[in-house]
Amino acid sequence: MKSQLVAHWLGNRSIPKAAKSLFICLDNAGYEVSLERLKIYVALQDAKAVRTGYLRIIDESGEGYLYPCEPFVAASLPVSTRRAVLASDT
Repeated sequence: MKSQLVAHWLGNRSIPKAAKSLFICLDNAGYEVSLERLKIYVALQDAKAVRTGYLRIIDESGEGYLYPCEPFVAASLPVSTRRAVLASDT
């Protein structure tokens, strides 16, 4: 099942204004080296990827790679927490 945010993106074919969104990895099967289960990841804006059912996730390598959206759920965090997570990403 696609996360609510990804389903919204796919249904409307639009991308949120924010260049970065936060997602939680619920299942890292097949990607154990690249993704940690239950970790918050930054997703970069990539309209083509979203239209095809993928997210561009900054994984453990520190690079943005495409992953299927099914193992992720959008992280709804308070603004201060979101800022802290994004600040730690740099």
